[in-house]
Amino acid sequence: MQIQFNQKKTIKKKNSVPPCLSVRRLLSKLEYMKQIKLNMALLFICVFSISNSMAQTIQSFSAEGYDSHVELNWKLSEASNPVEVFASVDGGKHYTKRGETSEEYFLDFVTDMGRNLELTYYIRVKNGKKSDVISATVRDFTDEELLEMVQQYTFRYFYDYAEGKTGMARERSDSSRGDIVTSGGSGFGVMAIIVGVERGYITREKGVQHLLKLTSFLAKTDRFHGMWAHWYAGETQKSYPFSQYDDGGDVVESAFMAQGLLTARQYFDAAKKDEKKLRDNITRLWESMEWDFYTRGQEALYWHWSKNHGWKMNHAITGYNECLIAFVLAAASPTHSIKPGVYHNGWASPKSTVYNYKTYYNMSLPMGNPDHFGGPLFFAHYSFLGLDPRGLSDRYANYWEQNRRHTLINRAYCIDNPKGYVGYGEDFWGLTASDKVPEGYMAHAPGGQRDVGTITPTAALSSMPYAPEEAMKVLKNLYRNHGKEVWGPYGFYDAINLSLDLPADKQVRQNYLAIDQGPILIMIENYRSGLLWKYFMKNQEVRNGLKKLGFKIHGQEIQ
Repeated sequence: MQIQFNQKKTIKKKNSVPPCLSVRRLLSKLEYMKQIKLNMALLFICVFSISNSMAQTIQSFSAEGYDSHVELNWKLSEASNPVEVFASVDGGKHYTKRGETSEEYFLDFVTDMGRNLELTYYIRVKNGKKSDVISATVRDFTDEELLEMVQQYTFRYFYDYAEGKTGMARERSDSSRGDIVTSGGSGFGVMAIIVGVERGYITREKGVQHLLKLTSFLAKTDRFHGMWAHWYAGETQKSYPFSQYDDGGDVVESAFMAQGLLTARQYFDAAKKDEKKLRDNITRLWESMEWDFYTRGQEALYWHWSKNHGWKMNHAITGYNECLIAFVLAAASPTHSIKPGVYHNGWASPKSTVYNYKTYYNMSLPMGNPDHFGGPLFFAHYSFLGLDPRGLSDRYANYWEQNRRHTLINRAYCIDNPKGYVGYGEDFWGLTASDKVPEGYMAHAPGGQRDVGTITPTAALSSMPYAPEEAMKVLKNLYRNHGKEVWGPYGFYDAINLSLDLPADKQVRQNYLAIDQGPILIMIENYRSGLLWKYFMKNQEVRNGLKKLGFKIHGQEIQ
């Protein structure tokens, strides 16, 4: 039997293929099976991807038309591929792709298709599901409607984009330092909340809750003899150095915050528990600000003090610049007031060279840097967001005339355009501190090396009370002719320079700064209703401080 078995094996070998060919076929078969498995896996991935994309449902989709653009918003069921936007101007017969985005909103400037349009839109998750069709209308807005639109968009920066833990305003939208919030810009943000409540962008209750969060943070965070630092880190809620030695109290930034808080204390005057709590919070913060400490016992007010470096910065504040409000509030303090000599011999020091009454373009300007036609325009904005310049005067100037002339001189310089920059003119003017295009930061101003072709929207728009017709021309030009590049989710971007040989979108710094956005919203409101001026000036302590320093209103003693 054993032999028979061996014989059978011998017969099989005679009838089989050569051994080398058998191995090749086996390997070929294995490779074939591997390829089938791979193809099946790829097919599964493809099918899953398509079905997953189809599963990313569009849960909501809305469109609102304005003067020159349509804002589209949507919600997806989950993170998805980019969304494509399609529009039609012929009732849906023909659609054109307007763009695509990974955001859940899209701003479509439609002036390339005409004005006063009836549009239909749909969106589609790329390679996936298509939405229902919705409609929107764009039409020519009145001046009031344009102002309302600018305010509403700009308000979002201080509410929707506020830092979540603190309620404070982020320093900028493109910070390389992380989630940094700013004291001065947040003071502007407090006033922005008041505008938002008054205009109905948020409820009064939401405004109060937002400010309760903010004042709670201000009470518990790092303070320096009652003053706040320039910057704080949103994550740690601790002070964050502005520079090597500037890591402590900042009198000017704190003054901008106090200006906002005192305005809010007067505005939120209801007997409701939360509004009373807010007023009490503000009063405690205000009365604990040690202005007198920052005089160092001298007739001067010093900008900085640090726990680590003491008076290393050694910066006594002299005018004329954005700091007037600091001296008014320091004199107004019911607990840590300064003497009048700190203002008259410090801020308005006889040694100062910026009180000049120099004439520019046939306009005499009482104060301001003589080499730069009065200086950047934020001098006319920051202190006067709450401090009402109408009829306000002291021995040095009439502040309404100062601010109006400063604005018109800045404008006249841009129209004159001695450096020949592209675009400068009656509808494209305004030099102030802002980001520089294409990079950097600068206190832009007429003359010398301060004019580099960068126009900042906040310069003209925040001057609306002083020169409304002139400022409105800038608003319309920027929005209607450059809106695709210079208008974003929080209103006008920070800066634009048409002289650079760059694509249109690279001629704009497409980011936001709190200290530039705030004055736009606030000063437009002061132009429209005087709201912030009204409530800040209702503070009797402020009026006492102005009287103490020798200010008058329309030539009359302040009561």
